[in-house]
Amino acid sequence: MRSDRRVPVAIVGGGFSGTVLAAQLARRGVASLLLDGSDRAGQGVAYSTCEPAHLLNVRAEAMSAFAEEPAHFAERFEAEGGEREDFAPRRFFGGYLKDILADAVASGCVEVEHKAAVSAGREGDGWIVGLDGGDGIFADALVLANGNQEPEPMRALAETGPRYINNPWGDDARAAVQELSRTNGSALLIGTGLTMVDLALSLDAAGHRGRAVALSRRGQVPRSHADFALVPVDGDAVPKRLLPLLRWLRRRSAKVGWRAAVDSLRPHTHALWQGFSTADQRRFLRHARAWWDVHRHRIAPEVARTIARMATEGRLEIVAGRIVAARPDGDGIAVDIRRRRERDIVAERFDYVFNCTGPLGAIARTRDPLLKRLLHDGLVAPDELGMGVEVDRRSRVPGARALWALGPLTKGRFWEIVAVPDIRGQAAAVADDIAKELGRDRHA
Repeated sequence: MRSDRRVPVAIVGGGFSGTVLAAQLARRGVASLLLDGSDRAGQGVAYSTCEPAHLLNVRAEAMSAFAEEPAHFAERFEAEGGEREDFAPRRFFGGYLKDILADAVASGCVEVEHKAAVSAGREGDGWIVGLDGGDGIFADALVLANGNQEPEPMRALAETGPRYINNPWGDDARAAVQELSRTNGSALLIGTGLTMVDLALSLDAAGHRGRAVALSRRGQVPRSHADFALVPVDGDAVPKRLLPLLRWLRRRSAKVGWRAAVDSLRPHTHALWQGFSTADQRRFLRHARAWWDVHRHRIAPEVARTIARMATEGRLEIVAGRIVAARPDGDGIAVDIRRRRERDIVAERFDYVFNCTGPLGAIARTRDPLLKRLLHDGLVAPDELGMGVEVDRRSRVPGARALWALGPLTKGRFWEIVAVPDIRGQAAAVADDIAKELGRDRHA
């Protein structure tokens, strides 16, 4: 494929990662084209929700899109009647991001193409990017900011029909929530993390008064934010191996409180993760991740109160266990469940089953056409853990000239790279790297 249309930078993905990168490039006078075929450019999946009950998991004062302007979001939220210490609605933050993108477009440095990128390949000193519909563009640099992807279908539920909702963020899920609210039917939510919390909030807000069961192997639910005194720690004082680190974290939690202990590691998580051996990284994912996630990625107190109220009223049951088998059952799904530490298998029927296990965790099984093509052609490779794309410390794809990845695609390298405070720093660093790269090109 050839194209007469040329841009300095093509950014694939219009969620938080892609939007902030485009804005950072514009601040450096570097033009870019943002490619997004989802109709959610400037928001992405996370911040396109219209549900008022969906709140940010971080206080407004820490949610600026620009680390160099820490009050950028908080001041806007205060101007609309909020408080810096509040947890703003995610839809409000989505509006904030759309305005950032609009400002970047108005600067003349950013264009938005509402088409999905489906292929990419080297062409001379740049990249040819194929778009849905057959068009193509030539870019001097290419950035993959695809964001989180929908989970892989669960094998046990694969043949259970339309009552199994694999994508909890899609139109089918919203329609199922509305039907459940009308009928007060029963729902099984597979997973007990942040995705489950979102779906439970949607059910509650829609007026659902039926039974919902949230099931995961350990039955761990995200903890609530609460006020605590910060107790910073010097990185040199933190053990660099996994098991000593976990023992250190338990002792420190007993001394200063678990919230302070966990948050004291935040400035050091990238270095700690990259210092682990691959075996320790795998051990963490297998045995410690569930506990880390619920303590590290906490929810707003108001959200925690809603979840607790639903449980108290008998409308939400948190279960530790696993699915043994599932099959269609009339207008529902019969699911065989073995609860943790119990030998008996119990069959239960649900009107809908939702996959709330979280985003896809194995890049080799992506259904994104561009990523599939890049993997097939060997232009990108999975990281050592298979979670995302292999990148170096500058978020560059090794062996590929002028190719970067950003955000959740780089979890294997950085691990803690899914929250706003983490991604905004990465976006600024990548923007600097791109500006230097293209500057060298222009003066070569």
